[in-house]
Amino acid sequence: MCGRYAASARPDELIEAFDVDEDHTADPARSILKNPQSPPPGEPDWNMAPSKQAPVVLTRHPRGQDDDEAAATRQLRLLTWGLVPSWAEDVTMGLRMTNARAESVLGKGAFAKAALSRRCIVPADGWYEWQVSPTAVDAKGKPRKQPFFIHRADGDPVGFAGLYEFWRDRSLPESDPGAWLTTFTIITTAADPDMDRIHDRQPLVLDREQWERWLDPDEKDADYVQGVLEFTRPGRFEAYPVGRAVGATRNNGPALVEPVPASELEGVVDPMTGEVLGA
Repeated sequence: MCGRYAASARPDELIEAFDVDEDHTADPARSILKNPQSPPPGEPDWNMAPSKQAPVVLTRHPRGQDDDEAAATRQLRLLTWGLVPSWAEDVTMGLRMTNARAESVLGKGAFAKAALSRRCIVPADGWYEWQVSPTAVDAKGKPRKQPFFIHRADGDPVGFAGLYEFWRDRSLPESDPGAWLTTFTIITTAADPDMDRIHDRQPLVLDREQWERWLDPDEKDADYVQGVLEFTRPGRFEAYPVGRAVGATRNNGPALVEPVPASELEGVVDPMTGEVLGA
């Protein structure tokens, strides 16, 4: 699964990195959070969590125009993490749909239509995953969980394959900006060899040459989508242990992605060698 990630790039940096045509991050966007988001949406966030608004790249035709009347544009928008299907009665469903499994996304009603026409890319520095220790236990006698930060070894920006959806609040007039909520989910797949020593799942990370077709709203071929869902290229990622502060959503800042000294590790498996550190 993917339940936390780091997204420290600002909109101007994402516009350049992902060849964005239009920046819509300043547009009004409905939030489902009870309290103001911290850091504010669009600001660097080293602890992006479900229900937050996050920068997402997508390609759309201008609203209200036929596909052949105006060219689609690549846009940067703030979407809420946790996909709410258009038919959902309320927004709480999004809390259960932060991830979509690549193996079944084309066959599930909540994701199938979006997989064919509403695909997006979720920019990130990397993501966090928790490794269950084979030897160390916590104060309650349960296996200790060590957070890792996983990122591209080549330094390229991470682009998670995602899907997005529109939900209408029918208690509000359609013209009310708050009547519409746009949400997204991150597609996950089986973890790469070595990375599976941390967790058995990982986000589906697209390579740069895949971005254009994945984002194209006119590309609705199910075989093409299935081919991307099966994409794998082991060896792209590096991982290292980080502090447990990332486990609390109130914590933020670049210190969250700093490596933990080996002297502070206990019962942690090195994902590259399989060696148990601090045993």
